[in-house]
Amino acid sequence: MKLNKFHWLSAIVIFSIVSGFVVHLLISSDAKPNLPLYSIKDNTHQVEKPSEINDQQVVALTMKLAELQSQVLRLNALGDRLAEQANIPENEFNFEALPPSGGPMVQSQGSEKRSLVELLADISKVELALSFEEKQLEMLESITLGHHIESMSYLSGRPIKKGWLSSYFGTRKDPFNGQPAMHKGIDFAGKEDADIITTASGVVTWAAKRYGYGNLIEINHGKGIKTRYGHNKKILVKVGDVVSKGQVIAKMGSTGRSTGPHVHYEILRNNTQIDPIKYVYRKAK
Repeated sequence: MKLNKFHWLSAIVIFSIVSGFVVHLLISSDAKPNLPLYSIKDNTHQVEKPSEINDQQVVALTMKLAELQSQVLRLNALGDRLAEQANIPENEFNFEALPPSGGPMVQSQGSEKRSLVELLADISKVELALSFEEKQLEMLESITLGHHIESMSYLSGRPIKKGWLSSYFGTRKDPFNGQPAMHKGIDFAGKEDADIITTASGVVTWAAKRYGYGNLIEINHGKGIKTRYGHNKKILVKVGDVVSKGQVIAKMGSTGRSTGPHVHYEILRNNTQIDPIKYVYRKAK
């Protein structure tokens, strides 16, 4: 989706340049905004031709308008391709049709003045089209990203690339005081600085220290499912990041309440820890 952002950001920049150019022309027109395009001689009543500067202004505006219209056509083509790749039904996103609009017709006098007004009106239409395209592409990006997260949110596999399972979920002897204690996750041991990876796509909701966990990462996968990755040496993501399944999010460490390099892995359903073991050995889709 980076490509679509680049296109409509380019369109906005082009329109800003043209808008500034139009304002400059209107202000710098002989420094007299109310000066008529035609002047009537007192005796002969002959109409003088518009000045050469005004003719150049009309030509320049026409060229800029054509450039903006070409940009809209390119955005239309891009939007259609993206909608097709996202398997969105035909005509769900109609990039060629503008939303309904209206307003009184502007009356003008003189053929050249009318042409200038028409050009400004056409530029306003292109501005509306670009704004509409931007909203359409933003919505399309959101839908495509949502499809991606949903298709990759299937929880399965281990949170490490290399290492071994060192402790199971359930009651065990506490490694610090030797007393029975509930272990609400499973541990995977390995070498310090080993990669910690996500077991499903989602959104990072915690990426900082937490008591007992050390450097902790929590990821929301939707539908009430979250995963936690504790005792990391280094965190590589931040809150709000959208992560993909298998993405490296941290480096293995021994921060917090830990006796050596490992990752404490939890799965929560509706904010309650459950045994992750069946998801670890679950076949990937």
